Amino acid sequence: MSAHGHDHGTDHAAPGPGGGHDHGRSHGSEGHGQGPHDRGRHGPDAGGQGGPAGHAHGHAHDHGTGTEIDWARMAAQLETNAELHLPALRDTAARLRTLLDGHPVRRVLDVGSGPGVMTCVLAEAFPEAEAVAVDATPALLDRALARAERLDLGGRVSVLKAELPEGFAPDPVTGAPGLGGADLIWSSKAVHHLGDQQGAVTALAGLLRPGGALALAEGGLPMRFLPRDIGLGRPGLQSRLDTVQEHWYEVMRGELPGSVRVVEDWPAMLGRAGLTGATAFSTLLDVPAPLDPAARAFLRGHLGRMREVMESTLEADDAATLDVLLDEADPRGILGRPDAFLLSATTVFAALRPAA
Repeated sequence: MSAHGHDHGTDHAAPGPGGGHDHGRSHGSEGHGQGPHDRGRHGPDAGGQGGPAGHAHGHAHDHGTGTEIDWARMAAQLETNAELHLPALRDTAARLRTLLDGHPVRRVLDVGSGPGVMTCVLAEAFPEAEAVAVDATPALLDRALARAERLDLGGRVSVLKAELPEGFAPDPVTGAPGLGGADLIWSSKAVHHLGDQQGAVTALAGLLRPGGALALAEGGLPMRFLPRDIGLGRPGLQSRLDTVQEHWYEVMRGELPGSVRVVEDWPAMLGRAGLTGATAFSTLLDVPAPLDPAARAFLRGHLGRMREVMESTLEADDAATLDVLLDEADPRGILGRPDAFLLSATTVFAALRPAA
């Protein structure tokens, strides 16, 4: 799994405009939002937020089912998605400060950082800490560094290229400690791109220093952005796309190396990893119509990714509807519609390592 998190908004990075690690590599997209692959949880697109969403995406899972994700290609979409989720990401960071309740935070890991939007939010929220963006895609890490420089955070934001789960283990030659220890570990939409999700949670928990916190954005609700009846095709388009995305996610999970089915009870998984005080909270992205050009462009990218990835599974009338929505010259397209909005919820699960 290459590691980039989708910041709140990119959920399961389904095939989106970019990505390509290798099956089991994860990157998180940042943000909790949803992207075309983000059904709040999964989907064939990487529009999710990379904010509290960081998304862990596995590049290159393609066994003829369209589950390959080229994260580098999706970089701009991931960053836009995360930026749309900035209010939710900042709220998440503030909640994590409260959770740590005065515990000194000197090092923060954003595992599956994607373009580093949440990495920088965490650097701002924890001004005494070094914030490390961990991802397997160099192009995304470059964006993280550039963003940190623009925000005058360059001295405290660093990057670490790592494929997961291999990156959890110490270097077999030098003995270097893999990702190293941290007081706060954030991972958004990345763990679900690893075959053994419980193993990944346990490995992340093992990196925590006493009193530190692990926070995972791995839940939420599918993104909504159009009315039920849009005057094109059959009403209920988004509900039908949800069904197709669920199938995509099932196939993607099954193709991951070492895939293990587990009840996705995240608080219980955190407990089995040796952490205590598991808690959960949700943040909301609510951008009413009419949307600004950046949000419209994000939605067009999201729909384009879905159209591309779902080519073989879409019903003909729904494919035709998507074609109209993607048409830049058609007033019924997503770029011109006055009724387009953005609404999604991302759930974060967090727990603490007992103090020594």
